[in-house]
Amino acid sequence: MKIDILTLFPEMFAPLKTSMLGRASEKGILDIRLTDIRDYTKDKHNRTDDYPFGGGVGMVMMADPVFSALRAVGAERKKIIYMSPKGKVLDQEKIEELSRTDEMVVLCGHYEGIDERILEQWDIEEISIGDYILTGGEPAAIVLVDAVARLVPGVLSHNESAVDESIYSGLLEYPQYTKPREYEGLKVPEVLLNGNHRLIYLWRLEQSLRLTKERRPDLFEKFLEKTSELAKDEKKVLEKVLQEDTM
Repeated sequence: MKIDILTLFPEMFAPLKTSMLGRASEKGILDIRLTDIRDYTKDKHNRTDDYPFGGGVGMVMMADPVFSALRAVGAERKKIIYMSPKGKVLDQEKIEELSRTDEMVVLCGHYEGIDERILEQWDIEEISIGDYILTGGEPAAIVLVDAVARLVPGVLSHNESAVDESIYSGLLEYPQYTKPREYEGLKVPEVLLNGNHRLIYLWRLEQSLRLTKERRPDLFEKFLEKTSELAKDEKKVLEKVLQEDTM
């Protein structure tokens, strides 16, 4: 997958060069390229923003440097994403859709946004990562790229899983423990030490159900729609968790 990131602050994307994404880039599975929008301004002071017509507080990114940067990376032939608080909130369905895209351009806004003519002229999808405001689109772009890239075949190693984790199974992740078995009087649950993999699985399922019901009732309700797919012992665990409200 090739990802072009258009930004005023390329130095903010150092995290994408480390860990699993860095390894995937070294192997050629990912091709993440940073384009500094300032390189495409015609202003002698490298300005990329100006005051908005009609007045208002703050500055707006000008159309010309963004148009030029988009053309430089061949964006007219690629999927274009603009990280925007006005966009649809990013979810797993959208992440999976984008992971099947061969080439993608991610535009990072700054200041009070971008000239509307950029959105009018280019086929751009606006995406938000949540109902809050950031200083710019760069942190949001890192979240988007990380979430999408890890679903690209080959990015994760054989002992890492893109599907056996909280949000992918529809439930929040169960508690995890490692050595030692006891630390400052706190013990690892006995069920995890007995070697019975089915009991361990059911214990983890129960913990995930409880956490999801408590913290993400929206996900829990969606999971309940799939109860017909559960095995008999899995249904018993679910019934136990559901009954806790009536006890």
